[in-house]
Amino acid sequence: MSLLTVGSVAFDALETPFGKTDKIIGGAATYITLAASYFTEQNNLVAVVGGDFPQDMIDLLETRGVDTEGLQIKADGKTFFWSGKYHTDMNTRDTVDVQLNVMGEFDPVIPEAYQACQYLMLGNTAPAIQKQVLERLAQRPKLVMLDTMNLWMDIALDDLMALLPLVDVLTINDEEARQLSQEYSLRRAAAKIMGMGPKTLIIKKGEHGALLFQGERIFFAPALPLEEVFDPTGAGDTFAGGFIGYLASTDDISFDNMKRAIIYGSAMASFCVEKFGTERIVNLTDDEIRERVLEFVSLASFEIK
Repeated sequence: MSLLTVGSVAFDALETPFGKTDKIIGGAATYITLAASYFTEQNNLVAVVGGDFPQDMIDLLETRGVDTEGLQIKADGKTFFWSGKYHTDMNTRDTVDVQLNVMGEFDPVIPEAYQACQYLMLGNTAPAIQKQVLERLAQRPKLVMLDTMNLWMDIALDDLMALLPLVDVLTINDEEARQLSQEYSLRRAAAKIMGMGPKTLIIKKGEHGALLFQGERIFFAPALPLEEVFDPTGAGDTFAGGFIGYLASTDDISFDNMKRAIIYGSAMASFCVEKFGTERIVNLTDDEIRERVLEFVSLASFEIK
């Protein structure tokens, strides 16, 4: 089934306790589409970059089967840029520089070929832009998944609240879930947030795994203990891409299949953090992904006697 991802394609400059990079390819939609490319063949992208964005990076996306007809190139503008520095614990970071550039005036144009998409991933952008995408589609997709963050809860809460009833799956981290719900207990937070509209909620807990909520049903996916974590940038987006990519490939949105999708998303995210940027998730093999998924399965597999 076809997947449409709308979000940012960007430059990042990163510094972690393991080293630093100059400008490398980043952005939510980049990580999402790359992760999803291992599962679905119809993988469409709507984003915007400036004239400074190298053709070889676009070629990289296309090599992975990402359709870039919806990638706008503003020749007289500059690509969105983010620079950050991670603390020793790798869970906290400081933003060093943000330059919205062409992303500041992003007008998502949906090509005709994308109009019939069955799965829609709204990557982390302003809620008003995300809502605009839904309004510009000729028909509602089978499943709409939304990623957002605490920034929009701070400066665009009304827009976000108007958007939540229009989506099927919301993915946020535990801090954001508590902020949005004003509840400390994640179970109470989930119930309150699902009451705002989304039928399904994913709460990401970083190195502590992820929770899947739907009605009264709950599933927990552990995180894989890794020997080294080089760069957590994009891990959440890679998780989302693996999750919705798997759903699109199976065309099954049941709760049981979402549990499998959570594991595939977690496996993709575990690859992402092993190298800087997108380096690790560009050339994975099917065998590597399967072996990693089986590692996740073994973490919580046991027999009751």
